[in-house]
Amino acid sequence: MLEFKPHVLRDYALLADGERGIVVGPQGDFCWMCAPRWDSEAIFSSLVGGAGVYAVTPAGGRFVWGGHYEEGSLIWRSRWVTDDEQILECREALALPAAAERAVILRRVQAVRGSARVRAVLDARAGFGSHPMSSITCEDEVWVARTGPLRVRWSGAPQARRDGDALVIELDLSPGEQHDFTLEVTDRTLPDEPVDPDRAWMSTEHAWRRAVPDLTASIAPRDSRQAYAVLHGLTGPSGGMVGAATTSMPERVDKGRNYDYRYTWIRDLSYAAQAAAVNGADDFLDGAVGFITERLLADGPDLKPAYTVSGGRVPQQYELELPGYPGSDVKIGNQVTEQFQLDAFGESLLVLAWAGRLDRLDTQHWHAVEVAVDAVRARRDDAGAGIWETSNEHWTHSRLICAAGLRAIATVAQPNQASEWTGLADRIVADADADCLHGSGRWQRSPTDDRVDASLLLPALRGAVPAHDPRSRTTLAAVRDDLTSDYYLYRFRHGHMPLDEAEGAFLLCGFQMAMALHQQGETAEALRWFERNRSACGAPGLFTEEFDVVQRQLRGNLPQAFVHAMLLESARRLGEPWPTDPAATST
Repeated sequence: MLEFKPHVLRDYALLADGERGIVVGPQGDFCWMCAPRWDSEAIFSSLVGGAGVYAVTPAGGRFVWGGHYEEGSLIWRSRWVTDDEQILECREALALPAAAERAVILRRVQAVRGSARVRAVLDARAGFGSHPMSSITCEDEVWVARTGPLRVRWSGAPQARRDGDALVIELDLSPGEQHDFTLEVTDRTLPDEPVDPDRAWMSTEHAWRRAVPDLTASIAPRDSRQAYAVLHGLTGPSGGMVGAATTSMPERVDKGRNYDYRYTWIRDLSYAAQAAAVNGADDFLDGAVGFITERLLADGPDLKPAYTVSGGRVPQQYELELPGYPGSDVKIGNQVTEQFQLDAFGESLLVLAWAGRLDRLDTQHWHAVEVAVDAVRARRDDAGAGIWETSNEHWTHSRLICAAGLRAIATVAQPNQASEWTGLADRIVADADADCLHGSGRWQRSPTDDRVDASLLLPALRGAVPAHDPRSRTTLAAVRDDLTSDYYLYRFRHGHMPLDEAEGAFLLCGFQMAMALHQQGETAEALRWFERNRSACGAPGLFTEEFDVVQRQLRGNLPQAFVHAMLLESARRLGEPWPTDPAATST
C-alpha cells in the first residue's frame, strides 16, 4: 500500500459535522478521525504515527495537489493534476444532518479532464490504530467489518481486494465520469440499508446553505463565511465547540508544548459566540448561551475552564505510545481540568449580555447570570491559571475581563442590579489599578510580573475601561513597541530571547490588535494588521494557534477555533465605525 507520510500543517483540510472531524492530507488521505465523537479514540491516526487511513488518490505516476472548499461550507474538493495533464477531483464531506452515533463520510471522485485511474484504500483501525479490521465480508456488493468497538460499512467498492487487514480498489474513470464511495462508522448496529449518496449529498449541501449566513457586511465576506463554516463544523448540538479538531500538533519542537484541544473551552466558545453575534448569527449565539448556562448552573463558582462537547469532564492527561507528529509526543486529555480560570466568568457574562440585548434570555439564563456574578464576587481575589494557562497568579487580564462582563450585563439588568454590578466592576478595576499598573502607565501582567501582555488589549475592546483611557492607550503603545514583528503579534516576552525563538506569533492576538487600532481611529493601520494575519494560513484557509514568522509555517492544533472567531469578528468590526457606546463593544 501507499505510505502516507506527514506533511506541514498548511497542506491539510478539515471535514466536520459538529459531532466529529476528519483531517484530509494532500494525497487524499484521511489521516485523523476520532469516532464516533470528537474525544473518542481515533479510527484514522496516521497523522500522529498511528495506523489507520482512508485514502482516495490518483493511481500510478506523479501528480501535484490542490483543492478548495465550496464557499460557505466544509465540503472539500481535492484536486490532482498528473504528468499527462489529466485532472482528477474528489469531492468529500461528512454528511449532514449529523447523528451522534454514526458518521457518514461521502467521497465523490471525478475525472475532470481526460481519463483517470483511481486508487482507494480503506484501513480502519480503532483505538488509535490498535484494532485492525476483522470479520470483513462483502454482502450485496457492500463491505462490512468490525474494528474494536466500531462497525464500518463501505459502499462503492464491490471489486475491492483484501490487502492484509485493509481493502484496496483501483478503477478507471472515463472523461467526465464520477464514482461514489460512502463509508459509515458507528458504535451501534448499522441501519439495514446503506446510505444513498445522491440523497446524502443533497441534504449536506442544503444544510450548509442553511447554516452559514451571508456576511456581506464583512470586509472579507468569503473568508468570514469560511471562518463561520469552520466554527459551525466544530460545534456540536449541545452548543459546545471544540478548541480544535486535533491533539498534539506541536507549537515548538522539543518544548513539550503540545496539547489535546478536542474539548470545549468556555473562553474560546465565548469568543466565537461574540463574533457570531456581531455578525447577526443568533442561532450560534443561542447554542453558546445554552451550553454556558448549563455549565454555570451545574458547577457555579467551581466552573471548569473546559468540558467535553457534551458537557462532561475533560479526562486527565496521559501519553499514548505512538511516534507522534514529528516534533511531539501524543497526549490525550488535558490538565486544564485541574485549573481555575477567573476570566471564564467574565467571558460568560459578555456572551449572556449579548443575548440579553437581543431579548434572548429566559428565567434560567438569568439565574446563570446571577450565578456568574456571585462567582466573580466570591472568587475575584483567587489566583488562577489565566488566559495562557500558566502558573497561578492574580492575572490582570482575568480581573479586567470580569469587570467588562459585569459592565456589559449591567446594561440589560434591572436598575438595582445594574448599579450593584457596575459598582463591583469599578472596584475590580480600582484594585487592578492599585497593584497591576506599571510605572509607565500601562497595564502589566500581574502584581508580581511587570511585563506587558498582548491579552491586555482585550479589556478596552470589551469595555472594562474606555478606549480613550490613558491606561488603554499606553498599553496599546507598549504592546506595539515590545511584542510585534512584521505585523504579527506575540503574547509576551519569554526572558531575553528574541520573540520568534520562544514561540510563534499568536494569530488570535494579531486580529485583536487590528480591532484595538480601529477602536483608536487608526483604521488604515488596523487593515494592514488584519490583512497580514488573515494571510497566515494554508491553501485550505485554515488557521492554527501560532504562526512561525521566520519559517512561515503553521504551529499548533488544526484548525484553532478562536483564531477563526477573531477573524470573523474583526472582519465585521473593521467594516464600520467603532461603537461610541462602551456597552456596544461587548453587547
